[in-house]
Amino acid sequence: MPEPYIAWDAVYQHPLPEGHRFPMEKYALLPAQLEYEGTVSSSAFFSPKPLAESHLLRTHKEEYWKALKAGHLDPRIMRKTGFPWSPALVEREVLIMGGTLQAAEQALLTGIGFNVAGGTHHAFADRGEGFCLLNDQVIAANALFFEGKAQRIFIIDLDVHQGNGTAALCENLPHIFTFSMHGDKNYPFHKEKSSLDVPLPDGIDDRTYLATMDQYLMPALDAFEPDFIFYQAGVDILAEDALGRLGVSLAGCKARDEKVLRYAHRNQIPMCVSMGGGYAPKIQSIVEAHAQTYRLAAFLYF
Repeated sequence: MPEPYIAWDAVYQHPLPEGHRFPMEKYALLPAQLEYEGTVSSSAFFSPKPLAESHLLRTHKEEYWKALKAGHLDPRIMRKTGFPWSPALVEREVLIMGGTLQAAEQALLTGIGFNVAGGTHHAFADRGEGFCLLNDQVIAANALFFEGKAQRIFIIDLDVHQGNGTAALCENLPHIFTFSMHGDKNYPFHKEKSSLDVPLPDGIDDRTYLATMDQYLMPALDAFEPDFIFYQAGVDILAEDALGRLGVSLAGCKARDEKVLRYAHRNQIPMCVSMGGGYAPKIQSIVEAHAQTYRLAAFLYF
């Protein structure tokens, strides 16, 4: 029986340098949960290959990449990423980029592919921010377009934080439509201009959140007529999230994912899903919120 194609590797479990604040446990716990409950078997997971520099340099400036790779970035710029620099950090990031591109290529064959990481939407051409060093979805979108595998690409970003790096990178790319529905008063406090931004008030409930999706996202998808979708499925929209400030429940988060996945499945549009953010105090809540997305995909596609 076919299964979702999911990028995962032990590199996601490697501890980052001392001083980081990013919750790493979910990268190990989510695959274990999905396999334990029988949603997928171990054969669904693949170890990503490092992204080729040729793909990376279509999106990011060579000067930035060389400085990042060598550890020569200005310390003030590095601090904005939230990570202390190390060779392992760069290795991990390049593998994540490769995982999203490989999952996207698999989605062209089976309809959907996943990366148990990624959604690094705060990375710009010349800098990183907010736990993001390189922008996996824009890198993969540019690769698909350059290779003639997709012509009209829609990036759905439903993380609680605006995809500012994604917006800036795609601002002058007519073949990519960027949609960001995010907390209006949340990070980043200076917002970039997506193709369509939908700011949300603090404390928004399930009913209003889902109605807003129906009002803005579905018509935008219909109008653009994409032949490929990238989905940034951050679960920091949950009411309990430490950084979110919205009021969406676990059930509401599942309904959100179901709208996106059903749209892609119904219209036979290949889709690549990256995990995005999730910072609830209880790791069980983060893992369950992400696991819902994979269960829906397994039900719809396999």
